[in-house]
Amino acid sequence: MSPTPIIIGHRGVPGERLEHTRPSYLLAIEQGCDYIEPDVVSTKDGVLVVRHENEIGGTTDVAAHPEFADRKVSKFVDGVPHTGWFTEDFTLEEIKTLRVRERLPQLRPQNIRLARTEQILTFDEVLDIAAEASVGRDEPIGVYVETKHPTYFTGIGLDLGDLLIATLERRGINHRGAKITIQSMETANLRALRERTPLDLVQLMDRQGAPYDLVLAGDSRTYRNMRKPAELEKVAAYANGIGPNKSQVIKRDVMGRLAGETKLVRRAHRLGLVVHIWTMRSENNFLPTNLRLGRDKAARGDAVGEYLAFFNAGVDGVFSDFTQTAVAARAKWLESQ
Repeated sequence: MSPTPIIIGHRGVPGERLEHTRPSYLLAIEQGCDYIEPDVVSTKDGVLVVRHENEIGGTTDVAAHPEFADRKVSKFVDGVPHTGWFTEDFTLEEIKTLRVRERLPQLRPQNIRLARTEQILTFDEVLDIAAEASVGRDEPIGVYVETKHPTYFTGIGLDLGDLLIATLERRGINHRGAKITIQSMETANLRALRERTPLDLVQLMDRQGAPYDLVLAGDSRTYRNMRKPAELEKVAAYANGIGPNKSQVIKRDVMGRLAGETKLVRRAHRLGLVVHIWTMRSENNFLPTNLRLGRDKAARGDAVGEYLAFFNAGVDGVFSDFTQTAVAARAKWLESQ
């Protein structure tokens, strides 16, 4: 385990720039992150592009393009109904005509003015950003990539694992020592990737629900089950770490305040698994109630206090929407150590 927790620029710095855009990633790097984090989905022609979800009506101006009006459809993704526009129905050339807008305008109004200034990035372009920013550095900028809805995409003939490995192989970075980490909310794709890459794999875990590949297979295991010692041991057979929802590490009480630590970090560390929690955000809306400042949900609260609690709990890294705050909190914690 590294004595210094890593800072992962979660989609860049979405608290200050449009998520998953070049300015967002560049700002995260400038502010001192160790990794930048893209979520990848596929286009119709099999190109990995960077979006929070494959439905892009909420994060782009696609609805303002009359030429794509007939692409609005209803689908089930991971068993959940969605209506909108989906990346797998567009070629890369078409995707590149769209422009990005803020996903959480009520909480991040400062980003509204940035709408329609940036294109959707490809995974290759994010790798380029990290590589270019690493020139002259003692420690390169890493890329911590999440494959979104892998079972769904495999079901429509677009295997994200195949596309990801092909990209890494083409760029010569599918080897031990490359600063690339692959994460997923599902399990089967990570087990399959274990046989195809020596790169670090991280099993994401939520506070409720279950991996969709297990649901589809009729497997009753949930994310809650996966925290148990016997199930964590199974995870350790194919993954290098876990990425739990932060409430799985420090619980909240009925008033929404930080409560006691769970045993998850200790259990994971005993198995040699690193623990990278998600997602650290500075707005009151996302903070424990005892760390909020004022009643405005969009205002920033005592985020540093939350970071310090999780660093004290032994986490090995944090996904953060506010890199500068995360880096400052880490420095404060290291000084106290």
